[in-house]
Amino acid sequence: MTGPRYTPLAQSLPATVPFVGPEAQERAMGRPFRARLGANESVFGPPPAALRAMQAAAADIWMYADPESHDLRRALAAHHATTPENVIVGEGIDGLLGYLVRLLIASGDAVVTSDGAYPTFNYHVAGFGGVLHKVPYRDDFEDPAALFAKAAETGAKLVYLANPDNPMGSAHTGTDIAAALDDLPAGALLVLDEAYVELAQDGTAAPIAPDDPRVIRMRTFSKAYGMAGARVGYAIGAAPLIAAFGKIRNHFGMNRTAQIGALAALGEAAWLDDLRARVATSRDEIARIGAENGLRALPSEANFVALDCGGDGALARRVLEGLAARGVFVRMPFVAPQDRCIRVSCGRPQDLEILADALPGALAEARG
Repeated sequence: MTGPRYTPLAQSLPATVPFVGPEAQERAMGRPFRARLGANESVFGPPPAALRAMQAAAADIWMYADPESHDLRRALAAHHATTPENVIVGEGIDGLLGYLVRLLIASGDAVVTSDGAYPTFNYHVAGFGGVLHKVPYRDDFEDPAALFAKAAETGAKLVYLANPDNPMGSAHTGTDIAAALDDLPAGALLVLDEAYVELAQDGTAAPIAPDDPRVIRMRTFSKAYGMAGARVGYAIGAAPLIAAFGKIRNHFGMNRTAQIGALAALGEAAWLDDLRARVATSRDEIARIGAENGLRALPSEANFVALDCGGDGALARRVLEGLAARGVFVRMPFVAPQDRCIRVSCGRPQDLEILADALPGALAEARG
């Protein structure tokens, strides 16, 4: 009897996934978390208009979605003052990253990222046989100059940079990102992940033309718009690159109801302003809770706060485990020295009350 004949590449890959979901942890514990503050979801939820639109569309779920995402792409193009030919919609940024890597990376091709940055990108690169080259953070910020220098050194085809950054919450100004592009080597494409940019202060979005062939920008409805479970992401880039996605993407990968919800959410500017204010209040409260317990909050432009536990990764992991035991789901960076922190997603007042109640005991246990 024989089994499947895996490719040599598949056989070489570790049997791991980028993230263990909170549901898996709940199954292992035999109980649900009391506060879900680890995945940078928006517990504030989507705009009511998006919910109404999705509820109204539910009866038509028997239909396939428009494989061109025509209406949503046109609305996104108008929102970003570009054309639909510069926009691709996909199954979250994660799905689009997978398609992009498939388009550009063959076995042995060099790719540059920051050590400890978003691991799903690395997962896709490994899955297509690319070779990852990593540079360290500088003072808890991703380092564009070091990334681009490493790209020149290795001949990298892709360079990944998140602004604002996950997991630290730090951000460069958009003008600094745009200026740094002068040092991006010819033949390299910058993957600029702007998943959290709607939550950042004005001036964080980089003033880069949509058709600039050096950059592809990733955006999502998962964070500010509160639709993580709907899986709607999009990318903005030069028309030839956007058209190339059509060669390899899953043309029916986009959920019909999710597209309708995203289209409704996009028009809710006043709601988004209110959401930003709620996130800012939550960030301040997380920082206050941390300070009350002797932890320093790193400045954040995202919907989470990294709390410096004042030790090493082992201490932070004990704090994380202590919080999980008390019903609070949080995560932490994977790589030193950023792994001295725990990362707490923004929550409602009742969520943060649970955090405030659980943190002192988790810290005492971790330090003891």
